[in-house]
Amino acid sequence: MSPSRFLRTAAAALTLSAVGGVAAAAQTAPAGAGCPAVLNTTVPRLQDDAPQNLCQYAGKVILVVNTASYCGFTPQYKGLEALYREYGPQGLVVLGFPSNDFHQEMSDSAKIAAFCKDTYNVRFPMFAPSHVTEPKPNALFERLILATGTQPKWNFYKYLIARDGQVVGVYPSTTSPDNKELVGKIRALLAQKP
Repeated sequence: MSPSRFLRTAAAALTLSAVGGVAAAAQTAPAGAGCPAVLNTTVPRLQDDAPQNLCQYAGKVILVVNTASYCGFTPQYKGLEALYREYGPQGLVVLGFPSNDFHQEMSDSAKIAAFCKDTYNVRFPMFAPSHVTEPKPNALFERLILATGTQPKWNFYKYLIARDGQVVGVYPSTTSPDNKELVGKIRALLAQKP
């Protein structure tokens, strides 16, 4: 993130805080009790564009991943789904955000959804294609970038969010879903009850 964009974003966040969020953007969801600021947004679901308030995942350990169908890292869908199935009952959710920012994703949501389901049997929540990098990332990725100072460098970049909404890790595309450090961090976060 450029220093000037960082300062503008930080100033906007402080302004919103100072006025109680009155001037919040249209994408911002109504503030709910216990919803961390990073999750306080609504995004369209991949399968049908139905609006999904990300506050529904408050209190969970969250792995946010920008995805693409035609990338060398696309087979990571299999490992992401395995993580979701193994640790989901303990409170992990994987959130997939298809993006064509690196020119490796389809533009049709229905085709992306069919590809994910038919090829990798993806059941974790997936959202409609959006931008995940500057200059116009979606609201969640804008907050992740602000919190970490790191935007996705490629597809399958991963952000780990603790139950309290704090962003506690950023993992590059080369970090596979079964990476010992990543899995160990997820287990440790799951052990911390809300």
